[in-house]
Amino acid sequence: MLMPANTLMNQPAISSALPDAVIKALRTVIGAGKANLHEPSFNGNEWVYLKECLDSTFVSSVGSYVDRFEKDLATFTGARHAVAVVNGTAALHLALLLAGVKEGDEVLLPSLTFIATANAVAYCKAVPHFIDCNEHTLGVDPAALRDYLQRSCEVRDGHCFNKSSGRIVRALVPMHTFGHPVDIDGLLAVAADYQLALVEDAAESLGSYRAGRHTGTHGLLGVLSFNGNKTITTGGGGAILTNDAALAKLAKHLSTTAKIPHAWEYSHDVVGYNYRMPNLNAALGCAQLEQLPDLLANKRRLFEKYRSAFADVAGVQLFHEPADCHSNYWLQTLVLDEKFAAQRDAILQATNAAGLMTRPVWTLAHQQLPFRDCPSMPLPVAQSLAQRLINIPSSAFLGAVGAA
Repeated sequence: MLMPANTLMNQPAISSALPDAVIKALRTVIGAGKANLHEPSFNGNEWVYLKECLDSTFVSSVGSYVDRFEKDLATFTGARHAVAVVNGTAALHLALLLAGVKEGDEVLLPSLTFIATANAVAYCKAVPHFIDCNEHTLGVDPAALRDYLQRSCEVRDGHCFNKSSGRIVRALVPMHTFGHPVDIDGLLAVAADYQLALVEDAAESLGSYRAGRHTGTHGLLGVLSFNGNKTITTGGGGAILTNDAALAKLAKHLSTTAKIPHAWEYSHDVVGYNYRMPNLNAALGCAQLEQLPDLLANKRRLFEKYRSAFADVAGVQLFHEPADCHSNYWLQTLVLDEKFAAQRDAILQATNAAGLMTRPVWTLAHQQLPFRDCPSMPLPVAQSLAQRLINIPSSAFLGAVGAA
């Protein structure tokens, strides 16, 4: 949801003073010096667990920390099963395969997403089909999607078919942008009506909830990422969440090269993937998970600090968690009023020159060279937001008690 911050009405465009006003507001929170967009925090048992892992010599895909990390993830998220893998993209690739995505299928996904979402679809030799987002969640808009599917698709023989291409539309992949939950109930209803498997891209939303339920646990499968810039990190890593025991078992089998368990023989029953998370990374993850409640609390305090600092900056709004949601505030986000969109690049240039790392949202996926010929619904909201979103420094320590 967008929090108004002195939005101008019927007034001329603001001057080039806006970049200075943004820098001033950022300095109010951050203080002097440089600030990266997002840095990890290592203030717990990271060194202890890593040393234990090294001492054990089990540093690869077999070891006690992988099992512990999966158990701890399942406990925290409320998922019945968690399968740890090498990164979030690998998690999404496997999740799509587990959801039944086949070569030549179409998969619905937002254009406003990191390119990994579309890449994972391409790994399945399937076709990304881009859909629009909602300005109040930054994620897929259920109402707009339903209207589009009513016009462009039909359900027959238990499958959803694209009337134009004739291909089966197999799955829907909503993404919880910057950690803010989408309207998942609305999307589950659309998925049920159109026979779509729903796979949640929750890569950015560890610690986010809608109606008290953790993201990534609503659909058939969900995926998480633990890249170095995420709320917690394993260096590189990801996970698949599911409440389906059979899918979890198959996910673990496929991610370990589909090796049939045996004391010494190496036999494989299907094409598998070397996607299992190494024990060394899982050791780091276990220490990070122990600190997650404090990291989330710091991020929420940072949001409150920014909300106060930007309250009087005209033409800029600070993105707020959607209704009935509890967001992790992975990346704090400014939204420029539409008539001030032309100021975006000036703000980016000025803030980065001042040592305050900011960035625009990703280039929309349907505009990326590998995916320009893919099917797409009209994308007016995504195209507008792409010109108006700015991520600002979001490291959890910036919101710690006593931080400048």
